Amino acid sequence: MAALLTFTDRGIYCPDGDFFIDPWRPVPRALITHGHSDHARRGHGQYLCTHQALPVIRHRLGDISASGIAYGETLRIGAVTVSFHPAGHVPGSAQIRVERGGEVWVVSGDYKTEADGLAEAFTPVPCHAFITECTFGLPVFRWQPQAQVMAEISAWWAANAALGRPSIIGAYSFGKAQRLMAGIAPQGPILTHGAVEETTAILRAQGYVLPATIRVTQGMDAKSHPTALVIAPPSALGSAWARRFHNADEAFASGWMALRGIRRRRALGTGFVVSDHADWDGLNSAIRATGAERVFVTHGYTTPFRRWLAEQGYDAGIVETAYGEEEEPAATTEATA
Repeated sequence: MAALLTFTDRGIYCPDGDFFIDPWRPVPRALITHGHSDHARRGHGQYLCTHQALPVIRHRLGDISASGIAYGETLRIGAVTVSFHPAGHVPGSAQIRVERGGEVWVVSGDYKTEADGLAEAFTPVPCHAFITECTFGLPVFRWQPQAQVMAEISAWWAANAALGRPSIIGAYSFGKAQRLMAGIAPQGPILTHGAVEETTAILRAQGYVLPATIRVTQGMDAKSHPTALVIAPPSALGSAWARRFHNADEAFASGWMALRGIRRRRALGTGFVVSDHADWDGLNSAIRATGAERVFVTHGYTTPFRRWLAEQGYDAGIVETAYGEEEEPAATTEATA
């Protein structure tokens, strides 16, 4: 019998259902795990994603033919049954379960195992084969509990506010930006770059609980908002857009801040280790919870992580994909706003 899922130059393909999962080249039918641009791309004929992911995907991709599905709802497509299950990565993100005759494969997309209070919490899905990301698939990547990191960011913001100095933090405009604003103890107003504010408004309209925010517009600067926290895409750090807050302290929130070399290359004095991806322990615990015997690793430290899994007794392989860092809109387009 043919494999339930195969790996092609367009993406992960299900022959018995004639659909692709997160394809990176145009295909007739695409099942999408979440709305980040490396997974949800333009050009497909039909899109299927969770109801919660659909508004952001429509916002980012424009006029597309798309439909939504509830978490846990089953759908028959050709000779297979599919369902979407929470991945914990960003609001609306999902793992996609594909079943045929009792054989189950799960495509994780991107995921994190610690509940963040905003995205739907990760749910392990039992399966025979699990396709997992390994963005941070090395033992050096071990995250501190979210409450601890949020307390550190709150303290940084409070220290700057006490000096009458704005705080600018770089975070991806979909997911991490909203996770920060929801988790940090308020020390003053929260200002947002336009890319962040647009996505925040979409999520707020869906019912996600987020604090009040103010979009940065012309005339806003360090004098008008000396105690503000400004949340912007990473590309805005050090830009003309950010320089209106001339005496601001800049920081970056990313899992890559766990590596001192990357922090030095970015010339950042402050870096907070915050990731929407599973760390080393999260990856291993998620894989164990599936009960899978076959594991395919993708986008990240694939070679060492595959070797580690093989040493643990898994039938492990590597899948080459076009996934990677989420793309962000250019911050400089709002330089004069």
